[in-house]
Amino acid sequence: MPLVLNEEQRLLQDTAREFLDSNAPVEALRKLRDQRDPLGYAPDLWQQMAELGWASIILPEQYGGLEFGFLGLGVVLEEAGRTLAASPLFASAVVGASAILLGGNQQQKEALLPAIAGGELTIALALEESHHHRPTQIRSTVMKEGDGFVVSGEKTFVLDGHSADKLIVVTRSAGAERDSAGLTLLLVDREAEGVSVQRTLMADSRNAANIRFDNVQVAADALIGEAGRAWPVLEQVLDRGRVAMAAEMMGLALEAFERTVAYLKEREQFGAPIGSFQALQHRAAQMQAEIELCRSVLLQALTAVDETPEQLPILASLAKTRLNELVKLVTNEAVQMHGGIGVTDELEIGFFLKRARVAIQIFGDSGFHKDRYATLCGY
Repeated sequence: MPLVLNEEQRLLQDTAREFLDSNAPVEALRKLRDQRDPLGYAPDLWQQMAELGWASIILPEQYGGLEFGFLGLGVVLEEAGRTLAASPLFASAVVGASAILLGGNQQQKEALLPAIAGGELTIALALEESHHHRPTQIRSTVMKEGDGFVVSGEKTFVLDGHSADKLIVVTRSAGAERDSAGLTLLLVDREAEGVSVQRTLMADSRNAANIRFDNVQVAADALIGEAGRAWPVLEQVLDRGRVAMAAEMMGLALEAFERTVAYLKEREQFGAPIGSFQALQHRAAQMQAEIELCRSVLLQALTAVDETPEQLPILASLAKTRLNELVKLVTNEAVQMHGGIGVTDELEIGFFLKRARVAIQIFGDSGFHKDRYATLCGY
């Protein structure tokens, strides 16, 4: 498994960097935040991303996809992490598309995947029901009624849930509250009767929502996969999401690190650049070493999605844990090395600190994944 990018992947990365630097800098996120933009992202920008093929990178050609592989998607997400670009790319083109691709029937794939690939349809996964990532702790219920189903329950921290056209709702049709058995996936229109959406304004300006389902009626064809047997599909979807989020976090860490090193070279104290002080050099060297280690882990995890899926669970938890710890280290150091201005809103480095704190919680913090990794290793 070569832990390097090939020529096509490097070209894609360069193209993504140039596009996002020009069209979605951190300043664009600041503007969306300050204006309390109701959508939370620029629809024109999202359409441009779709036209570049970013929404279809992992999808098969038969559904309008590029079939370029998860590693290709990873380099795009890394560049998106550098600019904190606001878009439905993660929620829709990674998590939502993966759920349909892995769990949907042929009719659902033909109807939904081309629309996702073209940027015409956005999807969000409604999973979490507490303040911590507990993917099997599901209280939301689904009951058979006539030819369809009735969904009830509440979800929190639904990424892009306030703007998605459709929601993939994780419900329980059997089993105890924490059992992996008995889970069911259903596709629900966000504007369906009985669906109440409350947008939450996150500290990092990431789009999320709390959603309530009050006896929402859905048709039989809304079922994704088999009723009560959704966990094998859901686990794969979450692992794909974890690796994708790790890629975004890598971009975040790289940008924060590079900005900090540039500041160390230009800021002077006692008549010399502070980057000449040995203590700060040691701290910067530690960050660089951690970045290189995490890069290898991330490339291996991204490659495993397509080439060795049987290794994905353990590599996804490893990658998410390592990147959780990396972004925490780098953003903490970045703010401290920038001194007093590091905590001001005027300086963009604070945006990276806030984004890191939220990203750490998405699909599992380090505690969750260390425990999962140990379990997978037989401890």
